[in-house]
Amino acid sequence: MRGGEIWRALVACGTATATGSAVLAMVNAATIRVPNAHAPSGDEPLSVLLPMRDEARHARDCLRAVAAAADRWRGPVRIVVLDDDSSDGTADILADLAEQIPALEIVSGAGPISGWLGKAWACEQLSYRAVERGVLVFVDADVRVAPDAFTASVATMRTAGLDMFCPYPRQIAGTYAERLIQPLLQWSWMSTLPLRLAERSARPSLSAANGQFLIVDATAYRRAGGHGAVRAEVLEDIALLRAVKAVGGRGVVGDGSEVASCRMYVGWREIRDGYRKSLWSAFGSPAGAAAVSALLLLTYVVPAVAALTGSRVGLFGYLAGVASRVVSARRTGGRALPDSLAHPISVVAFTGMTVDSVITHRRGLLRWKGREINGV
Repeated sequence: MRGGEIWRALVACGTATATGSAVLAMVNAATIRVPNAHAPSGDEPLSVLLPMRDEARHARDCLRAVAAAADRWRGPVRIVVLDDDSSDGTADILADLAEQIPALEIVSGAGPISGWLGKAWACEQLSYRAVERGVLVFVDADVRVAPDAFTASVATMRTAGLDMFCPYPRQIAGTYAERLIQPLLQWSWMSTLPLRLAERSARPSLSAANGQFLIVDATAYRRAGGHGAVRAEVLEDIALLRAVKAVGGRGVVGDGSEVASCRMYVGWREIRDGYRKSLWSAFGSPAGAAAVSALLLLTYVVPAVAALTGSRVGLFGYLAGVASRVVSARRTGGRALPDSLAHPISVVAFTGMTVDSVITHRRGLLRWKGREINGV
């Protein structure tokens, strides 16, 4: 096979894959679980658990929103924050808020013990303060929940017969770097994971979760081993869902754009550092990362390059990739256009960040919030 024929075959293959992903995104957009804003408030015990380390810029707004949402819950509520050895004034803010929010309990943490990563250890300690039954809700400090976030999300989880439900917050992207990278979060599972099949399947590969806003049945959580079962996992949210599935539970992500929002990172430096700490582990191994990166480039970059040279097949593939981004953005509250037109550039940037994460991990240089995360 000559070089031109190989190139045309690659373009056709990439276009076919991009088209399939666009179709799947459309199916998911039509069938995704959405928190039921009209559901009545639950009356079972509710434990809202928030790990915080150096979150002075987020703590006040986050907890005020959590308290407003908890006020709509009819059953007993416990709000517990773990101050994970903060050094930026977070402790003072939490002490002030504890006087304003009666249900708020502050717990002091001193960092992870051997064999644990920081967030998993913080969440495990928080779970000790939760009620024995009912529902556990884990919320990150950079998330802002709506007043009906808990009532709507728990109702959807119970109605669907799920043990774990992650209403994916609307991801706020301000700078150009954020707009280039952050929409890939929702798009990645909207365009690759058949959600209704995933929530019924016990297969680990059919798992997507989001620890920013994670709801889990208390009994299922403890049966799965809690965060102790995922103590050394960088992506502890997905690992927790797999642990829940391993003991017979069911769970899935949903569209939480109407009940929660999150500006995960601000600017390029935070994006780089944030993804650097986790992308090395996202695909199982360096070989897995290489394979996924190659598939992404084949599917979304090769057709776009071919389109620039006049290939109609390539143009169709490029437009299919853009369509999958547009569908994902419109379903999850993101910016559809013109951002989606730069999808091939987003994929190239993401591939570069994956390479950077793998290399940094192999050199033993990964750190997050002042703590090493290599060798765990």
